[in-house]
Amino acid sequence: MPPELNLKREQRAWYVYDWANSAFSTTVVTLFLGPYLTVLARAAADSNLCVHPLGISIDARAYWSYLVALSVALQVVVLPIAGAIADASRRKKLLLGLFAYAGAFCTMAMYFVAGDRYGLGGALFVVANVSFGASIVIYNSYLPEIATPEERDRVSSKGWGMGYLGGGLLLTLNLLLYENAAAWGLPESMAVRISLCSAGVWWAVFSIVPLRILRNHHPVGSPAGSRNPLSNGFRQLLKTLRELRSYPQTLLFLLAYLLYNDAIQAVINLSTQFGNDELGISISNLTMVILMVQFVAFFGAIGFGWFAQEVGAKPAVMAALVIWTAVLVAMYLWIRTTAQFFVMAGVVGLVLGGSQALSRSLFSLMIPKGKEAEYFSLYEISDKGTSWMAPLIFGLALQFTASYRLAILSLIVFFVLGFLLLWKVDVTRAAREAEAGGR
Repeated sequence: MPPELNLKREQRAWYVYDWANSAFSTTVVTLFLGPYLTVLARAAADSNLCVHPLGISIDARAYWSYLVALSVALQVVVLPIAGAIADASRRKKLLLGLFAYAGAFCTMAMYFVAGDRYGLGGALFVVANVSFGASIVIYNSYLPEIATPEERDRVSSKGWGMGYLGGGLLLTLNLLLYENAAAWGLPESMAVRISLCSAGVWWAVFSIVPLRILRNHHPVGSPAGSRNPLSNGFRQLLKTLRELRSYPQTLLFLLAYLLYNDAIQAVINLSTQFGNDELGISISNLTMVILMVQFVAFFGAIGFGWFAQEVGAKPAVMAALVIWTAVLVAMYLWIRTTAQFFVMAGVVGLVLGGSQALSRSLFSLMIPKGKEAEYFSLYEISDKGTSWMAPLIFGLALQFTASYRLAILSLIVFFVLGFLLLWKVDVTRAAREAEAGGR
């Protein structure tokens, strides 16, 4: 088979992994697991509303947030090591499979989380979320290997689009089950457990496609097997952190991404709170908003991929950041009704996929050859590991002003600073530095 046909086949298989793993994000993280574990923890709490996992006293209402924080902290440690090992090994596909199925099987096991097993649910989530992040690092690192620089905006956008479509489709099916559970003779808790398990099954089944078709591309550097993979991973991580200073444009982009993506994650996570508490929108309507954003984001990712072909990835991302800023201004000044909130969510969906997909393809141009997984592990940490800054600013603004609108408006600073740093990034120079450093 000609090399170009091999790459096209790998690209199509690569898209399927986004379709597969996004079920975990939508069904488990975004909607079902947090409220469900909170209910279990509160039912198991003592008279002070505290639970005691591992002998530590924790407010049952804060149990979920502590789990998220713990999993993120572990990702900060695990992801760079996983990336370094993947780059030093000829078995990148094997590592992708190990992390994917560790996460998928833990997610399937959430079916057994019931009664007083909130601790089991927490442990399964932490392992699943760390595995999810590690698999995404390796998945992202395939992008420079299966797509030329000219193709990456299109390929990355299609991957993001497939992820939104797959995650949204399973979420739709699970919401149908949840809404009709009583009519079908199912307890609400059973509907939740089936939904959680289905995300793991979805993840496992569709991961078969990329794991069958993606190839192990040869690592650059010392021959595989010349060192113990784990010790080599630690050694290579330390080397990468030192060498990052030699790629100032890549570092500048990471700082820009850290800022504006932090705000993106905050808007996604906090908008439902704004809609419910500030606007009085019902939970059922907010659930419909989540679904709508998933499907609109599919078209947004594809559309921004076309837009980037015309103007370039960097101008397209900058345009998306301007729209994000306008969304915050609109939420502060004009959003008053459920209909207006739906319109705003539709705009968010359009720019959500594009800003994230094009950021990924843009970063892929700035990575030294043979170090894809290492650098994408740093990228993924700036996605997950630092997503506390904007929520902290939001919380402080809300506490001191008692205004959701001012709290939302405060996030503009992240988009503005991210825009200014991104504006200073010289993509051509970054690509040239990365090419020279990868030789």
